[in-house]
Amino acid sequence: MKPVSFDWAKMKNIQKIHRVLYAIGLGPLVGRVILLLTTTGRRSGKKRVTPLQYERIGEDYYVGAARGLKADWVRNIQSNPQVEIRVGAKRFEGRAEVVTDVSKFADFMEVRLERHPHMIGFIMEKAHGLPRRPSREQLEDLAKSEVFVIVHPTKFSEN
Repeated sequence: MKPVSFDWAKMKNIQKIHRVLYAIGLGPLVGRVILLLTTTGRRSGKKRVTPLQYERIGEDYYVGAARGLKADWVRNIQSNPQVEIRVGAKRFEGRAEVVTDVSKFADFMEVRLERHPHMIGFIMEKAHGLPRRPSREQLEDLAKSEVFVIVHPTKFSEN
């Protein structure tokens, strides 16, 4: 994998836009690809909301963590796996599981590439310096620095 200079700080602005879109009632539209994950700050104890791309696989919600175990929201989950999710107009509580298994990560990315070849291919190229259709070996190599999270719904809320 060639090193890529990607400014993750710019993602904060994009995340603000997603939060605003949910706040003004466009959750059902944005919720097709973006969910809002609420974790509890591991030091502050405050609720932290992070917009993230997701895949629904069975009853669970899968989210990738491009910054791996360095992502604040992942570190919050490691401290307290109880989370809240908002997907479109749905809200629910769940238990989050951080997955570091290289093979499972590659499986997850293959699903994402199959479902969203243009978007995920673009991310592979621009954020990771990989081809738009990376090989299984390249995905497993990427998994050495990234993780993903599975959120298992536990309690649904009425809106």
